[in-house]
Amino acid sequence: MKKISKLLFSIVAILMLAVIAACGNGDSKEASKEKKESSTESQSYKVEHAMGTAEIPKKPERVVVLTNEGTEALLAMGLKPVGAVQSWLGDPWYDHIKDEMKDVEVVGTESEVNVEKIAALQPDLIIGNKLRQEAIYDKLNQIAPTVFSETLRGDWQENFKLYAKAIDREEEGQKVLDDFNNHVEEVKQKLGDQVNQEVSVVRFMAGVTRIYWKDSFSGVIFDQIGFKRPAQQEKLFTSANKLGDLAVEVGKEQIPEMDGDIIFYFTYAPQGDKEALQAEKEWTNDPLWKNLNAVKNGKAYKVDDAIWNTAGGVLAANHMLDDLEKLLTQ
Repeated sequence: MKKISKLLFSIVAILMLAVIAACGNGDSKEASKEKKESSTESQSYKVEHAMGTAEIPKKPERVVVLTNEGTEALLAMGLKPVGAVQSWLGDPWYDHIKDEMKDVEVVGTESEVNVEKIAALQPDLIIGNKLRQEAIYDKLNQIAPTVFSETLRGDWQENFKLYAKAIDREEEGQKVLDDFNNHVEEVKQKLGDQVNQEVSVVRFMAGVTRIYWKDSFSGVIFDQIGFKRPAQQEKLFTSANKLGDLAVEVGKEQIPEMDGDIIFYFTYAPQGDKEALQAEKEWTNDPLWKNLNAVKNGKAYKVDDAIWNTAGGVLAANHMLDDLEKLLTQ
């Protein structure tokens, strides 16, 4: 009888241990599940942007970018997009980024985005711009979390900071900005007293010629370095000017207003636009142009439209600084 009791006791004890072990294993699995879910939640983050708040589940690896300056931002932070809008100049990319953009899918232009191509790329994140693509935001947001900058300004650094948050690379982004601002200071030091000169910026296009001002891409950089602007141009930039402080459209009778100690001019001629190239030729051969002090003093420099205006991003900004140093210290 005692042997039977001991046997029953042993069996009960073993069963209890099995139950406890099973419960423990269940608890362990549940804890592991909770830990995994907690880890996933910790990877997700939110970004406030021009269209609201985007919740991004994890650090994105497959990004589609819909602005030229946004493309440069991603490349500068070490992230190659899977898709991007075509550069305004180049086939399909600007010369200064074409090597880094090999195998990147073209998804239209800033003004005409191909939503179907974007969907086919299965992106983790889409970066765009309210000014350019507000009408298709909802469609894009159905494909992947979408972050929009507000507008396209001369001060590209504001959008850059948003893009750095969107791709969860704020540390890398801050280093890019620090390096650029250090570059500005280096060029400023090398130019010395030359930064006290007045610079004028002119752009030729098919049917339109403009004087660019302080809110333009080049204008913001000139302001950072400390260059002055021609006093006679101040009156052109009034509240009546439809382009604000970006630029003003002028006729040939206003060529004298283009003068300064230095003139930088560039021509927007996509696919070798003959009308734009002809406009540049006509204006720069006009007697009024030839009579400008900067021209007579050999201080009128033709520069690259993509670098000095159209690209609008951090890579172009650094190239513009290199151009300035080369042209004014040679």
